[in-house]
Amino acid sequence: MSSPNEQEHREYWTRQLELGHGMVEELFAYPVEECGEGFASLPDAVAAAGVEMLFSDSKIGRAMNERGWILKIEEGYRSLEMQGMLVRKPEVFDAIVRKCVWECGGSTPPSELVFRRAMVMVANRPKIGTHMSGSAIDISVFDRDSGVELDRGGPYLEISEKTPMRSPFISEAALRNRLEITKVMEAHGFMHFPYEFWHYNKGDAGDHILNNRPGPARYGPVNWNPATNEVTVVENPEEPLNPLPVIEREIAAALGRLDG
Repeated sequence: MSSPNEQEHREYWTRQLELGHGMVEELFAYPVEECGEGFASLPDAVAAAGVEMLFSDSKIGRAMNERGWILKIEEGYRSLEMQGMLVRKPEVFDAIVRKCVWECGGSTPPSELVFRRAMVMVANRPKIGTHMSGSAIDISVFDRDSGVELDRGGPYLEISEKTPMRSPFISEAALRNRLEITKVMEAHGFMHFPYEFWHYNKGDAGDHILNNRPGPARYGPVNWNPATNEVTVVENPEEPLNPLPVIEREIAAALGRLDG
């Protein structure tokens, strides 16, 4: 039998992931008119600005430096192939399956539940995956003097009830750090994804929905040619990168690893 505290954690996790899935459905339906804009090089921008950071855009990086922080970009653009592989990556997929088992009280979760949770946590469709639009970044932040990562209640790619931005299961100090970082990011036009404390994006459907911006989003999923810096619209962006039969196969493999 679950303890009252564990049940509280489980109910919060389920509620947040269902809210996240509701937003995924909004993203899925939101209109996009791809602008075709090529990508910019963040390392080149950093070098030109002379800003101290691990990997960042110059203006945001300078704002972080002024607070005694150094911004690190963990992830930016992902191709469809990269995103599809991320969904199946054992470290990531096993964590999702583990949480689904926990959510189901220790029982084997239905494949549809894992498919639903993976849609929120790792964007299994191009239409909803803003990394595939080149409009999202995942970040960590470090103390400039000590080099120690700021406490945000968990590391990058934490997959638990601590993952939502305002999780009640992190310390006051960790929440304060999350909100202070978000204040800097939003001051430079990046909105935060409420269900992952490390994820920020700009100019896409998520930005429009959460900031009530009218009109179609200008960034959608694209294929990028690094040689020419040309982008082309992804065909059939609604199709899952990993269909249900693939997810079912990965669930079996994950359960085998978890039992091993």
